[in-house]
Amino acid sequence: MYSFNSRVRYSEVGKDKKMDLYSIINYFQDCSTFHSEDIGKGLEYLEKNKRVWLMSAWQIIVDRFPTLGESITISTWAYDFKSMYGYRNFMITDANNQVVAVANSVWVYMDTENSRPVKVLADNISGYISEEKLDMEYAPRKIVIPTNLTALEGFPVIRSNIDTNNHVNNGQYIKMAEEFLPTGYRIKQMRAEYRMSAVLGDIIIPMICSENNTYTVVLASMDGKPFTIIEFKQ
Repeated sequence: MYSFNSRVRYSEVGKDKKMDLYSIINYFQDCSTFHSEDIGKGLEYLEKNKRVWLMSAWQIIVDRFPTLGESITISTWAYDFKSMYGYRNFMITDANNQVVAVANSVWVYMDTENSRPVKVLADNISGYISEEKLDMEYAPRKIVIPTNLTALEGFPVIRSNIDTNNHVNNGQYIKMAEEFLPTGYRIKQMRAEYRMSAVLGDIIIPMICSENNTYTVVLASMDGKPFTIIEFKQ
């Protein structure tokens, strides 16, 4: 397990002084990045070998959102590698070592020259120690798209949405989708399935469905193909 300690910053909370989901995702991403950097499999290694790990799916379960100034520990570990996929768990604990959020994630290993998935080889994952899979209720990687979606006005991808891979960062999609939740909606679980990458200048069409306090947000291209499908549950 790889861990680092932090403290909830003012920039990571909303008006209720609680951390938002986007900040939790950023902590998880940072933790996995630090892990990879510290074992020599970070950005420099990936760029040299023309490879990248792209997010395929998130499942995040939040027991409570940490508050401003609270001390937290963020942890991650790989638990499996199969073919072109890598699997990671994440956890945030508080100062009393109580779990406040957990996550499962599925990543795809990509060749950046031809934009195709490639098999993960032993050298690509040397340094990662596969650990026991977290005891949590795992949801399917795929999300069923509701048929009764309502399309809303589109918006462009802007520079602040773009990461080092020159496409919209996976956390940015979640931040976009949260804008369509009703005020006061308390997220207990978020799932996201990533299908294709949006880049600078693309227009994103949000399509929304609400059923039994479950909100599904499809962020799609102009021709209706999903970039990302996101499901929020209370």
